[in-house]
Amino acid sequence: MQMPLREYPDIDPPILTIDTNYPGAAATVVETRVTQPIEDRIAGVEGINFINSSSTDGRSRISIEFTTSRNIDNAANDIRDRLSTVLDNLPEEADPPEVEKNDANDDVIIWISLISENMSVIEITDYAQRYLVDRFSILPGAARVRIGGGVDYAMRIWLDRNKMAAKQVTVADIESALRSENIELPAGSIESMEKQFTARTQRTYQTAADFSALVIGRGDDNDYLVRLGDVARIEKGAVEDRTFFRSNGQPRVGLGLIKQSTANTVAVAQAAVDEIQRIAPMLPPGMQITPSYDTSIFVQDAITQVYKTLGIAIALVVIVIWAFLGSARAMLIPAVTIPVAIIASFSVLLVMDFSINLLTLLALVLSIGLIVDDAIVVLENI
Repeated sequence: MQMPLREYPDIDPPILTIDTNYPGAAATVVETRVTQPIEDRIAGVEGINFINSSSTDGRSRISIEFTTSRNIDNAANDIRDRLSTVLDNLPEEADPPEVEKNDANDDVIIWISLISENMSVIEITDYAQRYLVDRFSILPGAARVRIGGGVDYAMRIWLDRNKMAAKQVTVADIESALRSENIELPAGSIESMEKQFTARTQRTYQTAADFSALVIGRGDDNDYLVRLGDVARIEKGAVEDRTFFRSNGQPRVGLGLIKQSTANTVAVAQAAVDEIQRIAPMLPPGMQITPSYDTSIFVQDAITQVYKTLGIAIALVVIVIWAFLGSARAMLIPAVTIPVAIIASFSVLLVMDFSINLLTLLALVLSIGLIVDDAIVVLENI
């Protein structure tokens, strides 16, 4: 009862991935400016067996496979050290590279769907981030919560090239104005003899109308100001509206629960289902929350079937021995030997920090025959 229950053993492949985002860059630019410099720098790390990279629009992904004898934690540290020397060679607009290990426990065990009749996908995502993610993250055995199909707010600016040409404004001018004006800096503090106040400047650009009034240049004779609204259409929308998540034909947002490596899959999933029942009455009108994918159901069914097979095997062994030997004493010894051996095996598994999974239970089922054979041989010899 103290051992973790899972589908497969806890085995991590010796693979690292390096993800680098370069928003707005074409795949060829990502290949030459990001992927190739990183590959050249990490190629000399000890124990690398294979490197595979892919460059797509706005993203670089490099997968590094190490030999099985290489410690994956030490390899990750070596990769991070090499990446620290190549950061200055990457474009300024590119995000810092992120190094991740391919963790077998980093898979979602249960997906929870959110759907609403009165809210858009952006509003559902915002509600989930504000009120639901933290509640599921603190469940016993939960590692983190992943949002699937979520859409974040963004201020989208659609430039009109004809108006820009008429006003003699370039994209670089607009980008420079946004970088220099749309910032929030610390304002310091105000001190007196007895009190101290922290000063905070109010953010100027919050709505689409505020961005429309942003000055991006001046006329030829400096007689008028060119504002962003004169050459562009500004609206509050989503960061990315070309991807979406649907279930049963309806758009929705998913919450994926990832468990800790030593946690019980069935127990964590059941805790998530119980939390769903507590949250459901408190949701906004028209919103529904339901579990849409649960791996613990298969794990529970598979483990139950193995337990049944184990019981049937024990019963058949006892019956066959009693039927053919005709001795209650000969039947009693294997009948006692089997549960004693199984309990001893579970004790060793607990000490070795193993889990109850399909492979360990399969080994127990197969070894019952060996236990009975050995018990009979020893009995007959005695």
